Amino acid sequence: MSASDVLLAAMLLSAPLGTPERPPSPERWPAVQAALQQTAVDWEILDTRETSYVLAKLEDFQDDLNFLRKRRAELAEAPKVIDSHRLPDRQMINEAIRFNRSFRKQLEIRIAWEPDRASLIREVINENERLYRMWDAMRDARSDLHYVTTRRQALLRLRDMLGPEAYEKVEIPPYVPDWRFARLP
Repeated sequence: MSASDVLLAAMLLSAPLGTPERPPSPERWPAVQAALQQTAVDWEILDTRETSYVLAKLEDFQDDLNFLRKRRAELAEAPKVIDSHRLPDRQMINEAIRFNRSFRKQLEIRIAWEPDRASLIREVINENERLYRMWDAMRDARSDLHYVTTRRQALLRLRDMLGPEAYEKVEIPPYVPDWRFARLP
C-alpha cells in the first residue's frame, strides 16, 4: 500500500456524505480497496470483521464509501476503544450488573408489600436504572464480541451519562444507589 493510496483513502473517507466519487479502475481497485479498508479500521469506523463485506466489491464502492462517511460523522465525538481499558474488567462489570438486577427485583417486591412507600421506592428504582444503563454501556464497551463501532458508541453513551469531567477522571459510579441504603428502612 503506497503513501498516495493512503492519502487518497483519507481524502475519500473525509469527504462529506453523498459526495459522488468515480470508482477506481479494476486494475487500481485492489490497492484502493486495501487502503480504504485499512484507513477505516485505523480510524475505528470499520471493524476488521466487516472488511469481508464493506468495500468488498467495486460495484458497491459509492454505497460503501457513503456508509463509512456516515459512520465517521456519527462517531466523530466518540472516544476511541482504547478508553475501554480504563474501565473495570468484564467479570466485575457482569457481577455488578447481576447485583443491580437483583436489587431491582427486591425493590419491585417491596412496592407490593409497602404501598405507603411506593413513590420513594419508584424513585430508587429510577436511580438504579440510570446506574444500570451506565454499567451496561461499560459492558458493551469492554466486549470484544462487539464491533469496534458499537464499543465506541457505548463509550460515547457512557461519557454522556457520566459527564466529560467524570469520564476523563474515570469516576466509576456505584452499581446500585448505595447512597439510599441508610434511608430505606
